[in-house]
Amino acid sequence: MIDDLRHEPLRSSLDHCVKCTICETACPVSNVTPLFPGPKYVGPQAERYRAAAQPSDEWSVDYCSGCGLCTMSCPQGVKIAELNAHARYAVKQRKGMPLRDRLIARPTVLGRLGTPVAPVANATLRARPLRAVVERVLGIHRDAPVPSFAGRTFRKWARGHQAPATGTKIVYFHGCGTEYYEPDVGEKVVAVLEHNGYRVEIPKQDCCGLPLQSNGLFEDARKYVLRLARALAPHARDGTLIVGNATSCTLMLKREAREILGLEDDPDLALVSRQTYDICELLLELHDRGQLRTDFEPVEEVVAYHAPCQQQGHWIGKPALELLALVPGLEVRELDARCCGIAGTYGLKREKYPIAMEVGADLFGQVAASGAELVACDSETCRWMIEHGTHRPSAHPVELLHRAYRL
Repeated sequence: MIDDLRHEPLRSSLDHCVKCTICETACPVSNVTPLFPGPKYVGPQAERYRAAAQPSDEWSVDYCSGCGLCTMSCPQGVKIAELNAHARYAVKQRKGMPLRDRLIARPTVLGRLGTPVAPVANATLRARPLRAVVERVLGIHRDAPVPSFAGRTFRKWARGHQAPATGTKIVYFHGCGTEYYEPDVGEKVVAVLEHNGYRVEIPKQDCCGLPLQSNGLFEDARKYVLRLARALAPHARDGTLIVGNATSCTLMLKREAREILGLEDDPDLALVSRQTYDICELLLELHDRGQLRTDFEPVEEVVAYHAPCQQQGHWIGKPALELLALVPGLEVRELDARCCGIAGTYGLKREKYPIAMEVGADLFGQVAASGAELVACDSETCRWMIEHGTHRPSAHPVELLHRAYRL
């Protein structure tokens, strides 16, 4: 009943749907598989027939990747992806939650288990016979791109890092990907912020709950995101900004948790939402105010750039493109593919991995045609998918700024 009440603000947008099918055109999933009939049909059209406290048989909604492109493209402002998320939650409530979905939706648990035994864990993840067993037992596709544990955590580095004694205080929300898989990206984020006069504070933090939300585990997702909000809010109360480099996680704090999980009235989350920036969004704002250091050295390289779906959901344009244009010698070729296909944990699943690869095929082809040897992208899961589909390295845009600053 509680979730039915939280759902009502989203349902209020239903009558604005004029069945123009623009969302159908934008949807990367329905364009490659008949298993998902499209966001209009599964979203506003089917929602009109869903009744509270009655079972939903709309199993096809689980094939929605949650990329959000339908909501972004809707000229009437219908919350299509958000309605689909609630419909998926209803289906999972009735049918039950697979063990696989409960596992992959908890990256901090997996990170804490895998980090101490990283060499063994990474070898296991690369062993084809073992991956085949995991596919049969858990339903995680044997070919799906899984990241390697770094064997160290970002927070361990941060505890030993000597921060500047002066500077404008800023809070860094690093996310699970940086903590367990890409601590070097976090180190570069801190270096770039410090180079621009910030004194970076890194409070204790956990997962934002986005993987739980995406897999229909709303109750657990609320616990995670509210715990994170409680940890960050004391810093935000004095006007301190919060910055993150995982664009999907910052979007969760900015908007998705409040809209999808119905947490609009939580004061801590509302405060954190207002103070949260994506790293490239913040740096571009500094540049617009004439406060960004532009002592960039030349980087003679051709780089392709893909703006992930969640980054587009911030409605901030593509700040990474404008920042990279400041670097002498760097030639950036923007790609216009809609989606890489991974959608967080979506492309890891046995039944969805082939769909994810079909969705990403356009992007993979554009990367090959670009002639670039490196692909820049703001989302870690998208970077892992791009590397998997193109066999080219990928980097966060801030890593290129770090190189240009010669830090």
